[in-house]
Amino acid sequence: MTAHTKKIVLLLIGWLFVFIGGIGIFLPVLPTTPFLLISLWAFSQSSERFHDWLYNHRIFGPPLQDWSKYGVIPLRAKIVALATMAISATLVIIYSSTPWYALGAMILLMGIGAGFILSRPSRPREKETP
Repeated sequence: MTAHTKKIVLLLIGWLFVFIGGIGIFLPVLPTTPFLLISLWAFSQSSERFHDWLYNHRIFGPPLQDWSKYGVIPLRAKIVALATMAISATLVIIYSSTPWYALGAMILLMGIGAGFILSRPSRPREKETP
């Protein structure tokens, strides 16, 4: 893949995930920030102009900056992610004939993901006053 083709593919990925993240503003079950993080990464590899635009955007910028500076996952995003994992696991367990070892692997991986999500702060720490 040539450098020019790679840049075009990354720009398309960036804009696709900006679009999906934008939909997440209006759909409560679709978290916006993870998709925008993918966009931010794609733009960082392909367009400094679009990266800076997204990172400093009036609406999209603050959660991206909170993640970048403080590793924050907002409480709403945590709730949606954990609920989605729990519902998905329940549906797979009840309605599929997946072997026990695959179910165990799924639950283990979801547990690792949930642990990571829960380990992140929900908002930036308050500045300590001297």
